[in-house]
Amino acid sequence: MTFKILAVGDVVGKVGLAHLQETLHKQKQALGADLCIVNGENASEIKGICRADAETLLFAGADIITLGNHAYSAPDTGAFLDARPDVIIRPANFPATNPGYGYTIANANGTRVLCINLLGTVNLAPLDNPFLTLERILDAQKGKYDIAVLDMHAEATSEKYAIARAFDGKISVIFGTHTHVPTADLQILPGGTGYITDLGMTGPEGGIIGAKTEPVLRMLRDHMPARFSVADGRVRARAALFCVDTDTGRTTSAKQLVF
Repeated sequence: MTFKILAVGDVVGKVGLAHLQETLHKQKQALGADLCIVNGENASEIKGICRADAETLLFAGADIITLGNHAYSAPDTGAFLDARPDVIIRPANFPATNPGYGYTIANANGTRVLCINLLGTVNLAPLDNPFLTLERILDAQKGKYDIAVLDMHAEATSEKYAIARAFDGKISVIFGTHTHVPTADLQILPGGTGYITDLGMTGPEGGIIGAKTEPVLRMLRDHMPARFSVADGRVRARAALFCVDTDTGRTTSAKQLVF
């Protein structure tokens, strides 16, 4: 059986949420997606996601929300992570004492999908080794799932691609998030893992990766403090659709989407 996974890039602000409210259900239906995973890391005006925005994203059509380095930026996120571990996960290599969980098993159309979230450690926080964390999760959940999917939220292209090579054939789909810029390397690796280094973002095309231009320039050019806000401009969603053979766990086709 072919199982279709729709992965949607980092949602930026209220405008990104509103765009998915208008488009996501239609896209899922048109594509025949069995499961939709959305990175909600920046949904609450660039940093983090509050409970209300997470609920909006779920109502818009997300089945699973993944996060990243801003997982705890909104004050009520921790409580929601603990309350709904079935639909929202944070990077698994955060300390185990932190609120929430780094993976969940979603049952969609009779297929058990192990959904995992990890945070890279190159130019980001020095969390637990993502390679070892991922090995532990796969070992602990062996026999409990049919296919596995990973959102690798990371800064470095090399780290994302290294994870993909290390776990090729062990995870059906690996997609990267965090940089907000879609990469042109969508592929199926030799072991059958569908992979893309970064999906891109769901947000406004004006500004710099979803933020207004001037505050970003003030910080980077002048090295002065600046408060970021969501940019203006046309809002687009960047995503990818992966088709997985549930008998083999291999991705059979993949394509990038803009809507």
